[in-house]
Amino acid sequence: MLNLLIADDHPLYRDALKGALRMAFSELNIYESNDLNSTVDLLEQQEVDLLLLDLHMPGSSDLFGLLHIQKLYPDVPVAVVSGTEDIALISKVIGVGALGFIPKTASAQEIGDAVNVIMEGDVWVPEKLRQQIQQVDETFSALAENVASLTPSQYKVLCYMRDGLLNKQIGYNLEIAEATVKAHVTAIFRKLGINNRTQAVLIASQLQLEPPSQD
Repeated sequence: MLNLLIADDHPLYRDALKGALRMAFSELNIYESNDLNSTVDLLEQQEVDLLLLDLHMPGSSDLFGLLHIQKLYPDVPVAVVSGTEDIALISKVIGVGALGFIPKTASAQEIGDAVNVIMEGDVWVPEKLRQQIQQVDETFSALAENVASLTPSQYKVLCYMRDGLLNKQIGYNLEIAEATVKAHVTAIFRKLGINNRTQAVLIASQLQLEPPSQD
């Protein structure tokens, strides 16, 4: 029995993906989640052979969800599922350890092939993109490792810092005290090995982090 977790906030796409997977696999158990928190909860409760992760679901926002899950569950294989086919982003996704990148435009046959390849321990990306994948450098890998150590709350603060918000504004948006924001900022600086907001903004930009979801 193959146990898969589909983590995506769009019910219609989850249904389409389930249909494609059931066409490819006769013995299949599918779990579903719609944000980062529910994904982590399910991974805590269930044994999963493969996580199919949407980069843009609430709490995830590009690379953070992938990095966070890999930090918590390093033995769970992850394939990213995304509507974005930007080669730089795909290179980074593969570079930080994802075993696959499945575009949301992939056919049912491609989805089945991708899961089979990944379950055999190989990396799968669409054939048309394979030759374009670029190696990430050691500096980026180190940044990704540091960002993975952030909590979701710290990550949200980092994103707002990148967008130029002051501590008071961040506290208002997150509905937390300014003192709590300051504590998060201090922790972010320590975990990222930096000492000012400018450096934090540069790191957030390099990892292509997006503003946090309001959900």
